[in-house]
Amino acid sequence: MGASISLDYITHRFSSGAAPTLQQIEGRVEPGELVALIGRSGCGKSTLLHMLAGLLIPSEGCVRINGHQVARPSAKWNMMFQKASLYPWMSVEENAALGLLFAGMSKRAAAERVDTLLEMVGLDDKRGVNVQSLSGGQQQRVALARSLATDPDVLLLDEPFSALDAFTRAALQEEVPAICRERGITMVIVTHDIDEAVTMADRVLIMSQNPGRVVEELDVDLPWPRRHMDNGFQSLRERLMQRFKTTDDRPTGHSAKPAGKDGSEHAA
Repeated sequence: MGASISLDYITHRFSSGAAPTLQQIEGRVEPGELVALIGRSGCGKSTLLHMLAGLLIPSEGCVRINGHQVARPSAKWNMMFQKASLYPWMSVEENAALGLLFAGMSKRAAAERVDTLLEMVGLDDKRGVNVQSLSGGQQQRVALARSLATDPDVLLLDEPFSALDAFTRAALQEEVPAICRERGITMVIVTHDIDEAVTMADRVLIMSQNPGRVVEELDVDLPWPRRHMDNGFQSLRERLMQRFKTTDDRPTGHSAKPAGKDGSEHAA
Protein backbone atom coordinates (compact mmCIF):
# COMPACT_ATOMS: atom_id res chain seq x y z
CA MET A 1 0.00 0.00 0.00
CA GLY A 2 2.40 2.67 -1.15
CA ALA A 3 5.78 3.56 0.28
CA SER A 4 7.41 6.53 1.95
CA ILE A 5 10.28 8.26 0.14
CA SER A 6 12.97 10.14 2.05
CA LEU A 7 15.49 12.45 0.41
CA ASP A 8 18.41 12.81 2.76
CA TYR A 9 20.43 15.89 1.75
CA ILE A 10 20.98 14.93 -1.88
CA THR A 11 23.86 16.65 -3.69
CA HIS A 12 25.08 15.47 -7.08
CA ARG A 13 27.95 16.26 -9.42
CA PHE A 14 28.36 14.49 -12.74
CA SER A 15 32.14 14.69 -12.53
CA SER A 16 34.74 15.38 -9.89
CA GLY A 17 35.23 19.10 -9.33
CA ALA A 18 32.18 20.07 -11.38
CA ALA A 19 29.55 22.45 -10.05
CA PRO A 20 26.67 20.57 -8.38
CA THR A 21 23.63 19.75 -10.50
CA LEU A 22 21.59 19.17 -7.33
CA GLN A 23 22.39 20.56 -3.91
CA GLN A 24 21.19 19.69 -0.42
CA ILE A 25 17.73 18.40 -1.37
CA GLU A 26 15.86 17.18 1.67
CA GLY A 27 12.28 16.08 2.24
CA ARG A 28 9.75 13.28 2.32
CA VAL A 29 6.87 11.83 0.32
CA GLU A 30 4.24 10.06 2.40
CA PRO A 31 2.88 6.59 1.51
CA GLY A 32 0.19 6.92 -1.15
CA GLU A 33 0.92 10.61 -1.76
CA LEU A 34 0.87 11.98 -5.32
CA VAL A 35 3.63 14.54 -5.88
CA ALA A 36 4.47 16.62 -8.96
CA LEU A 37 7.89 18.15 -9.51
CA ILE A 38 8.11 21.15 -11.83
CA GLY A 39 10.97 23.35 -12.97
CA ARG A 40 12.70 24.66 -16.04
CA SER A 41 14.79 22.43 -18.30
CA GLY A 42 18.15 21.66 -16.77
CA CYS A 43 17.13 22.16 -13.14
CA GLY A 44 17.73 18.49 -12.27
CA LYS A 45 14.20 17.05 -12.23
CA SER A 46 14.99 13.94 -14.24
CA THR A 47 18.29 13.40 -12.46
CA LEU A 48 16.46 13.22 -9.15
CA LEU A 49 13.79 10.90 -10.55
CA HIS A 50 16.52 8.55 -11.79
CA MET A 51 17.87 8.52 -8.23
CA LEU A 52 14.45 7.56 -6.89
CA ALA A 53 14.40 4.71 -9.40
CA GLY A 54 17.87 3.49 -8.43
CA LEU A 55 19.26 4.27 -11.89
CA LEU A 56 21.69 6.87 -10.52
CA ILE A 57 23.43 7.17 -7.16
CA PRO A 58 23.85 10.68 -5.68
CA SER A 59 27.34 12.02 -5.00
CA GLU A 60 26.27 12.88 -1.44
CA GLY A 61 23.27 11.92 0.65
CA CYS A 62 20.87 9.11 -0.22
CA VAL A 63 17.34 8.19 -1.22
CA ARG A 64 15.39 5.86 1.07
CA ILE A 65 12.16 4.06 0.22
CA ASN A 66 10.39 2.64 3.27
CA GLY A 67 13.58 3.31 5.19
CA HIS A 68 15.82 1.26 2.87
CA GLN A 69 18.55 2.99 0.91
CA VAL A 70 17.96 2.90 -2.85
CA ALA A 71 21.09 1.57 -4.55
CA ARG A 72 19.63 -0.22 -7.58
CA PRO A 73 16.37 -0.58 -9.56
CA SER A 74 13.59 -2.69 -8.09
CA ALA A 75 10.24 -4.04 -9.22
CA LYS A 76 8.73 -2.21 -6.23
CA TRP A 77 9.52 1.20 -7.71
CA ASN A 78 8.78 1.39 -11.42
CA MET A 79 9.41 4.21 -13.87
CA MET A 80 7.53 5.35 -16.98
CA PHE A 81 9.42 7.44 -19.52
CA GLN A 82 8.37 9.82 -22.30
CA LYS A 83 8.48 6.90 -24.74
CA ALA A 84 6.75 3.61 -24.02
CA SER A 85 9.91 1.59 -24.93
CA LEU A 86 7.96 -1.53 -25.86
CA TYR A 87 9.30 -4.56 -27.71
CA PRO A 88 7.85 -4.05 -31.22
CA TRP A 89 7.77 -7.75 -32.16
CA MET A 90 5.63 -8.64 -29.13
CA SER A 91 1.91 -8.39 -28.51
CA VAL A 92 0.25 -6.10 -26.00
CA GLU A 93 -0.13 -8.95 -23.51
CA GLU A 94 3.47 -10.12 -23.93
CA ASN A 95 4.86 -6.61 -23.35
CA ALA A 96 2.69 -6.05 -20.28
CA ALA A 97 3.71 -9.40 -18.76
CA LEU A 98 7.43 -9.04 -19.36
CA GLY A 99 8.41 -7.88 -15.87
CA LEU A 100 6.43 -10.71 -14.28
CA LEU A 101 8.16 -13.32 -16.44
CA PHE A 102 11.58 -11.86 -15.61
CA ALA A 103 10.61 -12.15 -11.93
CA GLY A 104 9.96 -15.87 -12.38
CA MET A 105 6.16 -15.92 -12.53
CA SER A 106 4.61 -18.63 -14.70
CA LYS A 107 3.10 -17.62 -18.04
CA ARG A 108 -0.36 -18.63 -16.86
CA ALA A 109 -0.20 -16.60 -13.65
CA ALA A 110 1.27 -13.62 -15.50
CA ALA A 111 -1.50 -13.77 -18.12
CA GLU A 112 -4.15 -13.75 -15.40
CA ARG A 113 -2.69 -10.68 -13.72
CA VAL A 114 -2.15 -8.88 -17.01
CA ASP A 115 -5.75 -9.54 -18.08
CA THR A 116 -6.99 -7.51 -15.13
CA LEU A 117 -4.53 -4.67 -15.81
CA LEU A 118 -5.33 -4.46 -19.53
CA GLU A 119 -8.99 -4.12 -18.64
CA MET A 120 -8.08 -1.39 -16.15
CA VAL A 121 -6.19 0.62 -18.79
CA GLY A 122 -8.82 0.07 -21.48
CA LEU A 123 -6.92 -2.41 -23.66
CA ASP A 124 -8.68 -5.67 -22.86
CA ASP A 125 -9.72 -5.99 -26.53
CA LYS A 126 -6.10 -5.55 -27.72
CA ARG A 127 -4.42 -8.42 -25.87
CA GLY A 128 -3.10 -10.25 -28.93
CA VAL A 129 -2.42 -7.17 -31.07
CA ASN A 130 1.16 -6.33 -32.02
CA VAL A 131 2.14 -3.09 -30.27
CA GLN A 132 3.42 -1.56 -33.51
CA SER A 133 -0.17 -1.19 -34.68
CA LEU A 134 -1.21 0.85 -31.63
CA SER A 135 -1.44 4.62 -31.31
CA GLY A 136 1.02 6.49 -29.09
CA GLY A 137 -1.58 6.78 -26.35
CA GLN A 138 -2.36 3.07 -26.48
CA GLN A 139 1.33 2.24 -26.30
CA GLN A 140 1.67 4.36 -23.16
CA ARG A 141 -1.28 2.44 -21.69
CA VAL A 142 0.63 -0.79 -22.35
CA ALA A 143 3.67 0.74 -20.61
CA LEU A 144 1.42 1.70 -17.68
CA ALA A 145 0.04 -1.83 -17.43
CA ARG A 146 3.61 -3.19 -17.50
CA SER A 147 4.62 -0.77 -14.73
CA LEU A 148 1.66 -1.81 -12.58
CA ALA A 149 2.01 -5.55 -13.20
CA THR A 150 4.65 -6.07 -10.50
CA ASP A 151 2.35 -4.42 -7.94
CA PRO A 152 4.78 -1.56 -7.21
CA ASP A 153 4.78 0.62 -4.11
CA VAL A 154 6.04 3.63 -6.09
CA LEU A 155 5.28 4.82 -9.63
CA LEU A 156 7.75 7.33 -11.11
CA LEU A 157 6.69 9.29 -14.20
CA ASP A 158 9.12 11.25 -16.37
CA GLU A 159 6.86 13.41 -18.56
CA PRO A 160 5.15 10.29 -19.93
CA PHE A 161 2.32 12.16 -21.70
CA SER A 162 4.27 14.98 -23.35
CA ALA A 163 4.20 13.44 -26.84
CA LEU A 164 0.50 12.54 -26.81
CA ASP A 165 -2.43 14.39 -28.33
CA ALA A 166 -4.43 16.64 -26.03
CA PHE A 167 -7.41 14.30 -25.64
CA THR A 168 -5.33 11.22 -24.83
CA ARG A 169 -3.13 13.23 -22.48
CA ALA A 170 -6.16 14.58 -20.60
CA ALA A 171 -7.61 11.08 -20.22
CA LEU A 172 -4.38 9.63 -18.82
CA GLN A 173 -3.86 12.62 -16.52
CA GLU A 174 -7.17 11.63 -14.92
CA GLU A 175 -6.81 7.85 -15.06
CA VAL A 176 -3.26 7.44 -13.71
CA PRO A 177 -3.79 9.26 -10.38
CA ALA A 178 -7.14 7.47 -10.02
CA ILE A 179 -5.37 4.10 -10.34
CA CYS A 180 -2.68 5.19 -7.88
CA ARG A 181 -5.28 6.32 -5.34
CA GLU A 182 -7.27 3.11 -5.76
CA ARG A 183 -4.20 0.91 -5.27
CA GLY A 184 -2.45 3.09 -2.67
CA ILE A 185 0.59 3.68 -4.90
CA THR A 186 2.95 6.55 -4.12
CA MET A 187 3.41 8.63 -7.30
CA VAL A 188 6.07 11.16 -8.28
CA ILE A 189 5.71 12.85 -11.67
CA VAL A 190 8.17 15.21 -13.36
CA THR A 191 6.50 17.70 -15.68
CA HIS A 192 6.94 21.10 -17.32
CA ASP A 193 3.15 21.50 -17.49
CA ILE A 194 1.60 23.42 -14.57
CA ASP A 195 -1.92 22.27 -15.53
CA GLU A 196 -0.74 18.66 -15.48
CA ALA A 197 0.79 19.15 -12.04
CA VAL A 198 -2.43 20.58 -10.62
CA THR A 199 -4.52 17.88 -12.33
CA MET A 200 -2.54 14.94 -10.99
CA ALA A 201 -0.90 15.83 -7.68
CA ASP A 202 -1.69 16.25 -4.00
CA ARG A 203 1.36 18.47 -3.71
CA VAL A 204 3.54 20.36 -6.18
CA LEU A 205 7.25 21.03 -5.62
CA ILE A 206 8.99 23.81 -7.54
CA MET A 207 12.67 23.60 -8.41
CA SER A 208 15.14 26.36 -9.13
CA GLN A 209 18.38 25.70 -10.98
CA ASN A 210 22.13 26.33 -10.82
CA PRO A 211 22.22 24.29 -8.65
CA GLY A 212 18.89 22.43 -8.59
CA ARG A 213 16.95 22.83 -5.35
CA VAL A 214 13.36 22.51 -4.18
CA VAL A 215 12.47 26.09 -3.22
CA GLU A 216 8.66 26.16 -3.05
CA GLU A 217 5.76 23.79 -2.53
CA LEU A 218 2.00 24.06 -2.83
CA ASP A 219 -0.70 21.70 -1.57
CA VAL A 220 -3.41 20.93 -4.14
CA ASP A 221 -6.58 20.78 -2.04
CA LEU A 222 -9.09 20.15 -4.83
CA PRO A 223 -11.65 17.37 -5.27
CA TRP A 224 -11.10 14.52 -7.74
CA PRO A 225 -11.35 14.48 -10.68
CA ARG A 226 -9.94 17.98 -11.30
CA ARG A 227 -11.67 20.16 -13.90
CA HIS A 228 -9.60 22.88 -15.58
CA MET A 229 -12.51 25.28 -15.88
CA ASP A 230 -13.43 25.18 -12.18
CA ASN A 231 -12.70 28.38 -10.29
CA GLY A 232 -10.69 26.51 -7.66
CA PHE A 233 -8.46 24.95 -10.32
CA GLN A 234 -7.82 28.29 -12.01
CA SER A 235 -7.12 30.03 -8.71
CA LEU A 236 -4.62 27.40 -7.62
CA ARG A 237 -3.01 27.39 -11.06
CA GLU A 238 -2.44 31.15 -10.82
CA ARG A 239 -0.93 30.82 -7.34
CA LEU A 240 1.41 28.13 -8.60
CA MET A 241 2.36 30.22 -11.62
CA GLN A 242 3.19 33.16 -9.38
CA ARG A 243 5.37 31.03 -7.14
CA PHE A 244 7.08 29.55 -10.20
CA LYS A 245 7.83 33.04 -11.55
CA THR A 246 9.15 34.10 -8.16
CA THR A 247 11.80 31.37 -8.28
CA ASP A 248 13.11 32.87 -11.55
CA ASP A 249 13.70 36.20 -9.80
CA ARG A 250 15.83 34.68 -7.06
CA PRO A 251 19.60 35.02 -7.34
CA THR A 252 21.67 31.95 -8.13
CA GLY A 253 22.56 30.05 -4.96
CA HIS A 254 19.39 31.03 -3.09
CA SER A 255 19.00 28.79 -0.07
CA ALA A 256 16.29 26.23 -0.52
CA LYS A 257 13.25 26.26 1.71
CA PRO A 258 12.71 22.92 3.47
CA ALA A 259 10.53 20.79 1.21
CA GLY A 260 8.06 19.69 3.88
CA LYS A 261 6.64 16.25 3.16
CA ASP A 262 8.84 15.70 0.12
CA GLY A 263 11.68 17.29 -1.67
CA SER A 264 12.39 15.53 -4.91
CA GLU A 265 14.04 16.99 -7.91
CA HIS A 266 16.07 16.04 -10.92
CA ALA A 267 17.58 17.09 -14.25
CA ALA A 268 15.42 17.20 -17.31
